[in-house]
Amino acid sequence: MQYVSTRNKRWRCSASEAIAQGLAPDGGLLTPEVLPKLSPNGLTTMTDMSYQQRAVFVMNSFLEDFTASELSSYANHAYGPDKFDTKEVAPVRAVDDSTYCLELWHGPTCAFKDMALQMLPHLLSASLVKNEEKKTVCILVATSGDTGKAALEGFRDVDKTRILVFYPKDGVSDIQQLQMRTQEGGNVGVCAVVGNFDDAQTGVKRLFSDESLRETLAERGYFFSSANSINWGRILPQVVYYISAYCDLLREGKVQKGEAVNICVPTGNFGNILSAYYAGQMGVPIHKLICASNRNNVLTDFLLTGVYDRNRTFYNTMSPSMDILISSNLERMLFEFTEHDDEEVRGYMEALAQTGRYEVSEPVKKKLERHFAAGCCDDAATQAMIAKMWTERRYLIDTHTAVAFHVLEQYRAGTGDATPTIVVSTASPFKFCDNVLGALGVRELADGTAILNQLAEVTGVPAPAPLAALAGKAVRFDQVVEKDRMVDQVLEMLK
Repeated sequence: MQYVSTRNKRWRCSASEAIAQGLAPDGGLLTPEVLPKLSPNGLTTMTDMSYQQRAVFVMNSFLEDFTASELSSYANHAYGPDKFDTKEVAPVRAVDDSTYCLELWHGPTCAFKDMALQMLPHLLSASLVKNEEKKTVCILVATSGDTGKAALEGFRDVDKTRILVFYPKDGVSDIQQLQMRTQEGGNVGVCAVVGNFDDAQTGVKRLFSDESLRETLAERGYFFSSANSINWGRILPQVVYYISAYCDLLREGKVQKGEAVNICVPTGNFGNILSAYYAGQMGVPIHKLICASNRNNVLTDFLLTGVYDRNRTFYNTMSPSMDILISSNLERMLFEFTEHDDEEVRGYMEALAQTGRYEVSEPVKKKLERHFAAGCCDDAATQAMIAKMWTERRYLIDTHTAVAFHVLEQYRAGTGDATPTIVVSTASPFKFCDNVLGALGVRELADGTAILNQLAEVTGVPAPAPLAALAGKAVRFDQVVEKDRMVDQVLEMLK
């Protein structure tokens, strides 16, 4: 299978090249030329498989230059018991008779990014070997909170790699920031950016496209790649857990073969919900993809109107991983919905860069309406949903998952749709202790990492071990940089 740029489908590369490069030379996103389909009995075949086996089954058809044996080894390492605190890896919890929660936060950094970023280092390291790359890869990451720590942990001390993470100053939770600033490893770097996530993400893209910088680093023996969801090696492992979740529901008799489900995803950069769309195209019967946004509701407006307009106020919310106004992975969706019309996609992206706005064609609008529903949620409603889920279900959820449950409630009330629905839970509530405790009525909050114990005592739910281990860890990184000086941090790290 070949991979093409969303902005030039005549530019092709192999899977290993796509993973190693991260981004196409023209700034487009590398995407499969064709989406493989599961066999008619593929879902049934996977029902009795382990998560690791399902990962190999799904990924094998996308990665033709990797052997099944290689993928099996990667999956066993990425999703083993030393990484994840549950054998199921991505367990599906029944909330009621028609609502199921896909818990994606049982990995080493307690966020859904672990599902891809424990696999990506294996894929990337192997890709470098397959491509006979002699230079060391420098992985640049912009994070709205969870990607940074997951990438740092995944690539920590991986041979022939360096990783530098940029996060928005004052734009992540205290626990998220502490996770990154205390990161161990000899090949890692962390830096705050004065601005918001879009500033950090735009800055990283600018570094990728800086030819002079690339030449300088090549002379020093380095080249750039990405661990953000612009890298196909991030998206593909996410497709696996949607297919796995449906297989779990099949196995447990919660749905029957061929029965459709809805999937409700708290959404920021669009990679997570895009992966659900790909799972549907491969054969998972999906009725609606429900896109849940916080107060930064640019995606809600787009999916309802076909107009993408980032020219609006940016809000720092209690669900910071969704505080995004430029959703990069939407470009891949546009590529699919225009039937791979790279010229049309390129036009949308140029308009976005020049004016901050574009409007899609009527055929694309019809496809958006057919596949998607959308809603949004402010901070007050987010906390109200955390309280409701705890009071009524004794189910503790984080701020992002609460946005999804709120939007699902809105959607069902407005449509009467009783389709069984999988709600994606993207992070442990212990990553956002202050807002979760506030939702439960606690006003006096403990300082520092003691707040983890406070939430555990209030709820009787134990804090995840990786977060509890933060207590007493020394801060290694305290750098802060202006958004137009990010290049200085790169050059300093890669002397």
